[in-house]
Amino acid sequence: MEMNLFIGFVTLVYLSSFVSPDAQGNALYSLRTSLGASTNQLTDWNPDIVNPCTWSKITCDTNNNVITVAISDMGFSGTLSPRIGILKTLNILQLQGNGITGEIPQEFGNLTSLTMLNLENNHLTGEIPSSLGSLKRLSFLILNENNLSGSIPESLSSLSNLSEIQLANNRLSGEIPPQLFSISSHNFTGNQLNCGINFSHPCASQEIVRTRRKSKTGMIVGIVVASLFILLLGYSLVFLLWRRRNRNEVFVDVAGEVDRRIEFGQLKRFSWRELQICTSNFDEKNVLGQGGFGKVYKGVLGDNTRVAVKRLTDYESPGGDTAFQREVEMISVAVHRNLLRLIGFCTTPTERLLVYPFMENLSVASRLRELKPGEPVLNWATRKQVALGTSRGLEYLHEHCNPKIIHRDVKAANVLLDEDFEAVVGDFGLAKLVDVRRTNVTTQVRGTMGHIAPEYLSTGKSSEKTDVFGYGVMLLELVTGQRAIDFSRLEYEDDVLLLDHVKKLQREKKLDEIVDPNLSRNYDIQEVEMMIQVALLCTQSSPEDRPKMSEVVRMLEGEGLTERWQLWQHVEITRMQEYDRLQRRFDWGENSIYNQDAIELSGGR
Repeated sequence: MEMNLFIGFVTLVYLSSFVSPDAQGNALYSLRTSLGASTNQLTDWNPDIVNPCTWSKITCDTNNNVITVAISDMGFSGTLSPRIGILKTLNILQLQGNGITGEIPQEFGNLTSLTMLNLENNHLTGEIPSSLGSLKRLSFLILNENNLSGSIPESLSSLSNLSEIQLANNRLSGEIPPQLFSISSHNFTGNQLNCGINFSHPCASQEIVRTRRKSKTGMIVGIVVASLFILLLGYSLVFLLWRRRNRNEVFVDVAGEVDRRIEFGQLKRFSWRELQICTSNFDEKNVLGQGGFGKVYKGVLGDNTRVAVKRLTDYESPGGDTAFQREVEMISVAVHRNLLRLIGFCTTPTERLLVYPFMENLSVASRLRELKPGEPVLNWATRKQVALGTSRGLEYLHEHCNPKIIHRDVKAANVLLDEDFEAVVGDFGLAKLVDVRRTNVTTQVRGTMGHIAPEYLSTGKSSEKTDVFGYGVMLLELVTGQRAIDFSRLEYEDDVLLLDHVKKLQREKKLDEIVDPNLSRNYDIQEVEMMIQVALLCTQSSPEDRPKMSEVVRMLEGEGLTERWQLWQHVEITRMQEYDRLQRRFDWGENSIYNQDAIELSGGR
């Protein structure tokens, strides 16, 4: 019993020391905000990118734990965020040479792995927090050239690893703890400090000046040590990359290896038997959905974690294990709050399966068109949130992943909703996954009719702009609640395609007829108009005319839409005038050799 309690305590301590990438990113973005960073500073510190290890000025270890934050000499004038105190793995924090104001937060004492804290040459006020005495690993404490006041905390005397303390040119007063004089490099000049009864000379005497010269030597040593550390880290990264590129492991379904993990991406490898059990032998009652890539089953793992298991189809060809693993790894490192996280995978000679977290509120499509009695309708505020979250997820795939990832089947059915109704893009990268054994990935068009861009349909070649087209159609699904193709409209009009139907109503200024009647007029018509405008810009016939997803994000946030929409209207009016001219010039009777439907289908989609 006592042993179990001890193991439980150790486990609790271990888990409490781990900070998720999401929490790390939130804390660092809070620091960026509190420092008053301008729009041109730390531009890649994106709060929607869960893993901050891709951000500039940040260094992480191999487990994606932040270990260095170095943002010196950037002209910040804000304050220090206390939320930075959650970074329990942080080794080095360098913020010197800015104009930072306010106090040093007591929460800095929670940075238990810190070895260097450099806040030199700022405008910090208040007292030195006594909590810094908890930083038992601290070697360098550099607080010169600030406006710090009060006494030096006695708690600093307990820092046995401290090799340099620089407190010069502040407004400190009181007695210097005598233990601090034993530190090999110390500087207390430029303050109103008392050296104490053990020293007969003033604190600004030659003894202190001599230690200042020592401090320069200490800084040089520190720089050399830091350089060696960076070189060692670089060699380690090169070795890991070499190892990744040159390993020839092929995963097979071997019993007893269910806990084996891929080094890159930290994916769990499940056994076939484990997934059989969790889905009740892939019982049809557990099917959550079915698409071009296979069926998705609801499952419960042995630890009661609910998951969604996607059983991929189209894998009759053997020998694709290594290529499959490589592509899975690529997808696994695409970490963003608006992208579905991959938990793990399973391979056998004939099967490929992917394991994802279970999404509590299923897909946007199901919430729009498959509501069960008593389930609430997606309100307009949630639809706007879904539009923005989806655009941010796609922007990350297109513009922040290397190599970029093209979804190739963007639609409401592939946008999932978590417990907070936050949009989570699923199935990204699967088009590439199922094509890894082919030499030419353009041999088969994958997607859903009504969502497929015209150039992809005609040539089989996809790009990020094909995703933009699909996203535009998905926006129309959000506004109207309708499917991209609806043959029931044939009964009273010719617009089978939702895009054509919306464009017609938009030209006729009948916006209220466009909006999903389930909203019961609980929406802002101006916001509806804005979303339709973004959708029509995204679904232009020429891929070159469509915006990038980063531009879509900005337009949804209210920046740049007006100018772009005016340009689109001019082009669209010209196109329609040319179309009318052709109508008058040619005979479009029943016996005409010209195909009017073909002309319509080649227009803006």
